[in-house]
Amino acid sequence: MSQVSLQELITGAKAGQLVSFPTDTVPALATLPHCASLIFEAKNRSFKKPLILMGAVPQDLWRFCQGTPEEELIWQQVAAQHWPGMLTLVLPASSAVPQALNPQNPTSIGLRIPNSAIAKTILAQTGPLATTSANRSGHPALHNLTEIATEFPQVLTLRGDEFNPENSPSGIPSTVARWAGKDWEILRQGAVKL
Repeated sequence: MSQVSLQELITGAKAGQLVSFPTDTVPALATLPHCASLIFEAKNRSFKKPLILMGAVPQDLWRFCQGTPEEELIWQQVAAQHWPGMLTLVLPASSAVPQALNPQNPTSIGLRIPNSAIAKTILAQTGPLATTSANRSGHPALHNLTEIATEFPQVLTLRGDEFNPENSPSGIPSTVARWAGKDWEILRQGAVKL
């Protein structure tokens, strides 16, 4: 059975296993950044579609991107306005990003802090995780732990009693904004408007 306690899920994630947990948007499928190939394999996901790094606090993520001091100030101001929340920032990647996260274009990385107490509790203990929505590629996002456990029996999910309904995801994907050198390019419009 893949449904486990919160502590067992955190232990599994730290050991490099695939895990799933609720966020403020749709449930995440996650693993350690250097184990990202597990997500591509489980989802049957194209390597052209990069994963994002999710963290508990912005300070956990800044080392994965690099820009001029002016750019970094702009990014941090936008993050301060919208994180935690439904905004993914796609920024120039630093050498700290494992190529497994974005095999086709290792020069950029998507970063996000979810506005979800349970997700932040997990991420605070595991460190940043490679994440994407919990579903097979090309299929709609799965919205509850039972569906995820059925579709991905090898993935650790939280037991029902560990899932707090007040942390239920909105079902609306995050806005994805890529830094284009001088301004933001919206790759996917979600809940947040820049």
